[in-house]
Amino acid sequence: MTKALPLDEITQKLFAILPASVQNLESGLQQQFREILQAAFAHFDLVTREEFDVQTRVLAKTREKVEQLQAQVEALEQEK
Repeated sequence: MTKALPLDEITQKLFAILPASVQNLESGLQQQFREILQAAFAHFDLVTREEFDVQTRVLAKTREKVEQLQAQVEALEQEK
């Protein structure tokens, strides 16, 4: 089973809430929803999940390093 793209999921959910009379006009309606959503999302500064996960790991490593440096500074200050 392939996982649907989030945009496809949103498009399908939007289409599902339409009245049946409108759903009968399906030809191209889902594609139009998808295009409208793509255009709207293009204006946002979004990142992929992969990019987000990479940055989360980088941030965790950076925090760890900062904590190590803080401990070193405290140790040096206590030596004075």
